[in-house]
Amino acid sequence: MYNNIFFIVIAHVLFTTSDMTIKMISGDYALHQIILTRSSVAILFTLLVFVPLEGGIKNLLTKQLTLHILRGFGIGIANLCFFSSLISLPLGEAMAIFFIAPVLISLLSVFILKEKGHLERWLAVLVGLIGVLLILRPSFEAFNPATILPLIAAFSYAMVQIITCKLGEKEKASTMAFFVQLNLIVFSAVFGLFFGDGTFANPSQPIINFLFRVWILPSWIDGLIMCGLGLLNGIGIYFISQAYRNSRAIVIAPFEFVAIPLAIFWSIIIFGDWPDIVSWLGILLIAGAGLFIIFHENSKNRKNETIIGNQTI
Repeated sequence: MYNNIFFIVIAHVLFTTSDMTIKMISGDYALHQIILTRSSVAILFTLLVFVPLEGGIKNLLTKQLTLHILRGFGIGIANLCFFSSLISLPLGEAMAIFFIAPVLISLLSVFILKEKGHLERWLAVLVGLIGVLLILRPSFEAFNPATILPLIAAFSYAMVQIITCKLGEKEKASTMAFFVQLNLIVFSAVFGLFFGDGTFANPSQPIINFLFRVWILPSWIDGLIMCGLGLLNGIGIYFISQAYRNSRAIVIAPFEFVAIPLAIFWSIIIFGDWPDIVSWLGILLIAGAGLFIIFHENSKNRKNETIIGNQTI
């Protein structure tokens, strides 16, 4: 279990770094141009590093192509909606809405994967969610249609991780990571082929403009940044696939909340934006929820080992 916690924490270190970087360059490039470049680098890295580590190219000859396509489509929708929302919403507010996803994962794992949802785990998820809201305190005074986008992203992401749990019973993490990147490459390339000329761009509509902006040759610095995003994403997708394929979704999902204090960390480092006392309280609640899951699972495992040992004797 500790390995899977490590995987999910590292994945979110990489993802939060990637999210902030994409927001920084979103004023110059179309979303799917960024995703195409990022995913092309990520799939190459996956093929050269992770696939050989897990048995080679034969693992890509999957018998569950439909699930891989659905998973890749789900990640594509999550990417599209979340990054589009960043054009009109503050990063913090978008993340606050998106982080209903771990709650949805825990909920869906009970109904779809038939995992047992003990009261203690539900309370831990609830405490983590309260911590998220304390940190980000999203404002709902005036409805912004863009707030629907991270909600759609959250549901799509939750379904992706449920599919990951199903695929993980037979597939390697490198196989799942490969097909995610392949789906994103195909989707982005087709999108660019039909809409990359900027015909439908509209500077007065920021989200539309981000999606349909004309594709341009990036500067060498921005090109390096996009390649760097590919490395971050390639490693992150592999790690999070590994975490969900080796653990029950209802156990691992609460650790998704680690992205919130990580985002705050990057905000301090880059923008000098220190959290106030309420935000620190939220961080403590998130950390407490995660630690509770760890200790609860360890205690339960020790009890099971004791019972098995007594039965053996």
